[in-house]
Amino acid sequence: MKTATRLLIALCLAPVPALAQDAAPAPAAPAPAKPAPAKPASATTSGSSEQEAGDVSEVDKDRLGPLRERVRPVSGHLFLKQGRFEFSPSATLSIKDAFFSKYILGGTLTYHPTETLGVSLRAGYSLNTVASAAQICTFSSGADGGTTRGCRRPTYAELDGEAPGQLTLMGGIDAQWAPIYGKISLMAEQFLHFDLYGVVGATAVQYRGPSKAAELTAGGNVGVGMRFFLNRWVTVRTEFRDLIYVEKALNPSTTLRNQLLFELGVSFFFPSAHPES
Repeated sequence: MKTATRLLIALCLAPVPALAQDAAPAPAAPAPAKPAPAKPASATTSGSSEQEAGDVSEVDKDRLGPLRERVRPVSGHLFLKQGRFEFSPSATLSIKDAFFSKYILGGTLTYHPTETLGVSLRAGYSLNTVASAAQICTFSSGADGGTTRGCRRPTYAELDGEAPGQLTLMGGIDAQWAPIYGKISLMAEQFLHFDLYGVVGATAVQYRGPSKAAELTAGGNVGVGMRFFLNRWVTVRTEFRDLIYVEKALNPSTTLRNQLLFELGVSFFFPSAHPES
């Protein structure tokens, strides 16, 4: 009986140490570390972009920078004509002459009110020589009744005042239109800039007529030309023109003449610097 009583008391008192142990405060766990404040997404992105942009700019500077300085786009004209005068001494050679080859020394003075339009005054003095194609042919009858034809190169005295195309002086006014500006690649980083223009105008022509006196007539000319820009105020100019005029002749009394001319000149622009620079 006593043994059963002791066992019952022991079973009743067993939960007391466990309850006492649970009642004791548990040691505090260390507080978790606060996370570092996150940077704004925009700042992070922009910073990365700036870094990438910086890298690209460095690449551009290393690879493309020198080319940007040395190779300019065609859209930006390196040579401007607006508001400038162009003085161009020139030498002109006639083409496909029947009687006289002409060597014309002269020049033009052009004002450019806009970048594409110009107004020119032109004058020239012509030196005439006998053309290589000119011939004088004679016919003679032989004893056997046959006809012999003989041709030879004429002298200047034989053609003087007798053959057409003996020009002496020319002068006129022209209008220019230059719609095309471009460049030609010479080497890897060297470019030759140019423009292409058309010209049309009225011309006064003095020539030596059948009376061996100076005759004056009116005509016109039409053509195309190119300028090659050497620097900001010097260009090389080429031009191909057709001079059309009416000339007196022995038979018939008047004739319409077409004279093809090739012109080579050097142009100087004033003021020498661009007006806006």
